[in-house]
Amino acid sequence: MKLITAIIRPNRLPEVKESLFKAGVRGVTITRVSGHGGQAGITEQYRGSQFVVEFHEKIELKIAVSEPFVQTTIDAIVQSARTGNVGDGKIFVQPLDHVIRIRTGEEDIEALTPVGA
Repeated sequence: MKLITAIIRPNRLPEVKESLFKAGVRGVTITRVSGHGGQAGITEQYRGSQFVVEFHEKIELKIAVSEPFVQTTIDAIVQSARTGNVGDGKIFVQPLDHVIRIRTGEEDIEALTPVGA
């Protein structure tokens, strides 16, 4: 089992969501976040004053999947989130030791939302 965390551009969320659904991935948690990676602060103007925007608005997706669906999930995100410009985001893949579905008590793979469900 793996936890896939993806940081993407907010404007790419509809495409990423559609791509994940087409791939059969259903269980997704979405959070609005801000930060920066390779993108340095950019200077913008507002009402004649210049200011530096250090942190950029992003969307964080968290998706727990079983091993056979890790690459499918990654491919769906990359294909739909990529613009080719700096700031497209990152994907992190981490092991999951234990998962419990609170409602039923199911554990591990049985507790994950099945791909295609």
